[in-house]
Amino acid sequence: MPTRLMLWLSGLLYGCLAWLPVGAQARTTLHLATGELPPYATESRPDQGVVLALIRQAFDQAGYDVQYHFMPWSRAQVETRLGRWDGTAYWGKTTDRVRDFWLSDNVLTEQWVFLHRKDMPFDWHSEADLAPYTIAVIPDYTYTPAFRKLLTEGKLKGDTTPDDLSGLRKLLYKRVDLLPIERNVACFLLHKQFSAAQIQQLAAHPKRMTDQFTTHLMLSRQRPASPAILKAFNKALAELYRKKVPQQLLAKLNCDLRWTIAP
Repeated sequence: MPTRLMLWLSGLLYGCLAWLPVGAQARTTLHLATGELPPYATESRPDQGVVLALIRQAFDQAGYDVQYHFMPWSRAQVETRLGRWDGTAYWGKTTDRVRDFWLSDNVLTEQWVFLHRKDMPFDWHSEADLAPYTIAVIPDYTYTPAFRKLLTEGKLKGDTTPDDLSGLRKLLYKRVDLLPIERNVACFLLHKQFSAAQIQQLAAHPKRMTDQFTTHLMLSRQRPASPAILKAFNKALAELYRKKVPQQLLAKLNCDLRWTIAP
C-alpha cells in the first residue's frame, strides 16, 4: 500500500510540474567572460555596464540567465576559445574571431576618435597622415584593419599601452601624441579620473577613426549548444532594437564632448 501511494503522489507531482508555465521552469545560466571597458563593461556600475546590461536583457528575453566573469580581455578570449566559458562579451569583428567563435549580430556600433593635446595642432584625413605621431596602442583592441596593417608594417609608431586610462595619462604627460579611444569611454574616464583643468588640455578630432566599428557577443565553438543559443540571442536582440532599448541605455551616458574642438 505505501508503495502504491508513493507512486500515485509522484505521478501527481509530475503532472503538476508539467503544467507550470515555461518561465517558472529552471532556466539555463550562461557564463560569459568579459573585461573592464567602462561604461560599457565594468564591475564599477550596478548594471555591470551598458553593453553587458543590453546583452543580459536580450538573454533574459530569450529565456537564459547570465553570469559575467571579469578578467583581462586577452584571457577572456583565449579561455572562451578553449571552451571554458559559454561565451565572451564584447568584441570587434575580425577574420580570426569569425573563424574561432560564433559571432552574434551587431550589439553596438562604437564611435572611435583620436584624442590629442590642444597644444599640438593635429589634423588627419587618412591613416597615412598619422605617421609623424606616436600613438598609444592597446594590444587587445581591434581598431580597424587599415590601422592595424600600418602598425604591423611599421609605418605607424605604436606605443604599447595596457589600457585606456594609462593612454590618457601618457597623453597628458606628453609620452604619446595620440590616443585612439571610443567616445563614451573617453568621456567616462576623463570625468571620473581627471580634473577639469586636465580635461581642458585635450581635444578629440571631429573625424571619427571609423563609422563602422560593430561589436559582438562571441560564443564558444567548443560547446554544441552555441548555435541554438546564438539564434535565440539574435532574435531577442533584434526585438530590443525594435523597441529602441539600446538607444535609451546610451542616452543615459550623457557624453556631451564639451572638451572636443575642431583642429
